Amino acid sequence: MREQIDSFLNYLAVERGLSSNTLDAYFNDLTGLIEFLENSGATRNWSDVGASEISAFVDDLDERGYARSTRARKIAALKSMFRFLREEGLVEDNPTETLSSPRTGRTLPKPLSIDQVDILLTTVDEDDTPEGVRDAAMLEVLYAAGLRVSELVGLDLRDLNLETGSVRCIGKGSKERVVPLHSQAIESVNVYLDTVRPLYDRQQQEQALFLNRNGGRLSRQGFWLRLKRAARAAGIPDHITPHTLRHSFATHMLRGGASLRHVQEMLGHASIATTQIYTHLTSEHVREEYDRAFPRA
Repeated sequence: MREQIDSFLNYLAVERGLSSNTLDAYFNDLTGLIEFLENSGATRNWSDVGASEISAFVDDLDERGYARSTRARKIAALKSMFRFLREEGLVEDNPTETLSSPRTGRTLPKPLSIDQVDILLTTVDEDDTPEGVRDAAMLEVLYAAGLRVSELVGLDLRDLNLETGSVRCIGKGSKERVVPLHSQAIESVNVYLDTVRPLYDRQQQEQALFLNRNGGRLSRQGFWLRLKRAARAAGIPDHITPHTLRHSFATHMLRGGASLRHVQEMLGHASIATTQIYTHLTSEHVREEYDRAFPRA
């Protein structure tokens, strides 16, 4: 059964271009099903897995207290796996066809205010240690371009074009996009490139843009820890994540008058429906301004 999982994940990577994070999640979800079947003494062949075994697995997820969003993702993995097995002729019936996913709703992002972003960037910019200079450049680029953290740490030197003031990144599904950078971000990156990066890349062989102290590519976890540190120093709630700055970028752009379609392109969203979640946030802002300013509000 595990061999078929490997084939399925390879299909998702090659044919659909899913990210390594999604593939890892699907692997965990599907191996969880196999372990459940093994522990319950049930069948160990995909062709013998029926609706009763799937229902028992889903019930087990409920009893173990998984969040709705997690259960929904696991069920989506099962459905996708069995569709693949059916298409490959490895099973005759799909026991997940009538399986429904729990309603998860959509959690609205909580962006930082413009003042909070300014405080965060100013605080980290005042740290003139090598790590502080690097962190300032990373945060400026992350916010200025609305990048995902995986896109930020995945940047190479060749992806940066300081002459045009833009950065090229590879997003979900291996889709490439070019996003402009404002002058402050460009200045911060230039300072980092001139003063800090040469200290880290002593052999001048590393292609990654942002490096750790050992001269290797900075990891997502490494960046997350630096962001938490910067947030604490700036007095910003420590629930901030790298995605918070991406949410903030989108919200601030729309509030500033950017079109939904342009923000979609800069975020790299495949569907504009994904970007439309931010219109609710900007509508709330309009209401707040109305209530504050209108004399009869």
